[in-house]
Amino acid sequence: MNILVFKTNVSNQTQVKRLSTHMKAMEGVIKWSVDLHDCDKVLRIEASNLLPHRVEHIVSNAGYYCKELQD
Repeated sequence: MNILVFKTNVSNQTQVKRLSTHMKAMEGVIKWSVDLHDCDKVLRIEASNLLPHRVEHIVSNAGYYCKELQD
């Protein structure tokens, strides 16, 4: 299992619910959350065998900005 962290522009609970459909369909996602109180609106994903560029692609296709945050 690995933890992936991304900066997004998901800014409210309605957008989190819309993103939920895409996250549920993504293979390998075990658990995910968006910190709406953080200035970077951090998307945190616990996953197995999931590549960051795949997440960026799917979240971008859902209509949101998504960029992996490096350590």
